[in-house]
Amino acid sequence: MRRIFLTLAGLTFAGSLLATAQDMDQSFLELKDAVEKKDVAQVKKLAGETSALARKAAAEPAPADAAEKADWAKRVKHAKEVDSYSEYALYSTAVASQPETLIDLFETLEKQNPKSQYLEGGYNPYFAVIAQQPGGTEKVTALAEKALANLPNDEDLLLVMTKSAYAKGNRPQAAVYAQRLVNALAKHPKPESLSAADWDKKKGECLGQGYWTLGIAQFEKQQYYQADQSLRAALPYLKGNDALLGPALYELGVANYNLGKQFLKPAQIREGAKFSEQAAKIPGSHAQQAWTNAHLMNAEADKMMGRK
Repeated sequence: MRRIFLTLAGLTFAGSLLATAQDMDQSFLELKDAVEKKDVAQVKKLAGETSALARKAAAEPAPADAAEKADWAKRVKHAKEVDSYSEYALYSTAVASQPETLIDLFETLEKQNPKSQYLEGGYNPYFAVIAQQPGGTEKVTALAEKALANLPNDEDLLLVMTKSAYAKGNRPQAAVYAQRLVNALAKHPKPESLSAADWDKKKGECLGQGYWTLGIAQFEKQQYYQADQSLRAALPYLKGNDALLGPALYELGVANYNLGKQFLKPAQIREGAKFSEQAAKIPGSHAQQAWTNAHLMNAEADKMMGRK
């Protein structure tokens, strides 16, 4: 009797899995149809239902019989792909929607899977809408800080936190986020959702901000060698961004002057003077002092080389 009971239980279990798989596929087809029709309400409803069914199907235990494992692996892979599509459905519908709907669908996606691949590198449209609300900057920072716990190497989140910490005057914290940002970008391939040109632009903005923030923090600690390296790395990405380029050139001038004096290298002092001359040509509070610095640095280099 016991053996018969186990056999029946096994059949019941198999039937339950089959029903789940069938329900999942039906829900998946309905979700695809809702996405094509831009039916926001149905997308939101079906995405959650499809994901729940897909996760249940993907949890099917591996069979003991080796001959059955290949088919089992295919079923589990299919279920995971369906689950991933449910996340894509929310994301793609969100970015094509009006602000209120975009926020609602992003929040839904975050609840469904806070580590979704469609959130990683995809927070920009969400943050852009939130930033337009009263107190938007603070809201974006709070959202980014929370999301970073699930996506610690997301460049969008790290960029927000780098800028926020710097704006608050917390240079050490800004430098930590900036270093994480630079490190993360070194490992990130181009996302499939971005063209090569768009990725280069985004990557350039992040690297420019990251290296610049590091350089400023290092300069303020009189770590001139490290500041020189970081700010030089930032320069190619700062073209057209005078708000960052001017201070970068100014501090590169001072850093190279100090390094030149420390190691008795007049050529490096002259390099500091050149950076200062470039900084003086960019409008800003640093410009006048940069012009003065360039003349003083050249005079110091002449003196070091025995010239009058």
